[in-house]
Amino acid sequence: MRRRNLQLDEHGRLRHLLTIEGLKRQQIVDILDTAESFITVGDQQVRKVPLLRGKTIVNLFFEASTRTLTTFELAAKRLSADVLKININTSATVKGESLLDMLQNLEAMQCDMFVVRHGDSGAAHLIAQHVAPHISVINAGDGRHAHPTQALLDIFTIRRHKGEFAPLTVAIVGDIMHSRVARSQIHALTTLGISDLRVIAPKTLIPAQVEGLGVHVYHDMKEGLHNADVVIMLRLQKERMQGALLPSEQEYFQGYGLTEEKLAVAKTDVMVMHPGPINRGVEIDSEVADGPRSVILEQVSNGIAVRMAVMSMVLGRPPMDKESEGAAQ
Repeated sequence: MRRRNLQLDEHGRLRHLLTIEGLKRQQIVDILDTAESFITVGDQQVRKVPLLRGKTIVNLFFEASTRTLTTFELAAKRLSADVLKININTSATVKGESLLDMLQNLEAMQCDMFVVRHGDSGAAHLIAQHVAPHISVINAGDGRHAHPTQALLDIFTIRRHKGEFAPLTVAIVGDIMHSRVARSQIHALTTLGISDLRVIAPKTLIPAQVEGLGVHVYHDMKEGLHNADVVIMLRLQKERMQGALLPSEQEYFQGYGLTEEKLAVAKTDVMVMHPGPINRGVEIDSEVADGPRSVILEQVSNGIAVRMAVMSMVLGRPPMDKESEGAAQ
């Protein structure tokens, strides 16, 4: 018997969000449309809707994060859910309790969702395979594998400014090799039928056979940015500068840092994006990051609406009966 997509229930509705890969175009569009309905909640006098009242969401962040953790927490609270943040540094897993033991204890406390950020690729999938049928898992970033909600908030931001995806030329610039954000963005944009998707990086930061994902590879910044509608800069993790992949921050900025001069070859209404946190003077010049074409802060705001959409869609499913629970496993 063919195994079901772990992310979906037997009716094809989202049970977990672990990766963009495998989602159909309409499923992605449904998330974006739902996020659109939440975009003004933050402007209301009472910044809450009652959709997840009575639900308990647990943030399990095994990796440090400020922006992602905060937006997930705000999203859950604006949906009226109860939010529990586990301090991993002082949790029982540090004292020797296994991850799955900890999850079983949380399940016993009648939790409904785990939002998981972990340094190991596949951690969110592992957790989703072992949780009780009524619990959902959202991947908030796992190793080098995936960061689906970041990709969703990015394409949500693009759609709000540019409309249809098909005519667009999008360039993703930076450490493609190690970026879970880039992988999720590539899957999302190709699924949505992007016209021309480009990746720009030194040869040492381009994965082998990446063209098989539907992208065009460039090693020259200006050539790759020519006539681009959207430029997405990736964070260059400074720890990688200590290895042999790149000689220095200064040399990287000279070749691949986004400046007004390099951006001049893109379209006049180009949007500049960055998932954050920004290394100014390494990936992007402050004049560009703070300039009129930058939507970096808007991405942060949109992240709340997108995460509200995912949480509401996942936890808003009708409960499964016993027969359905067995079929979904």
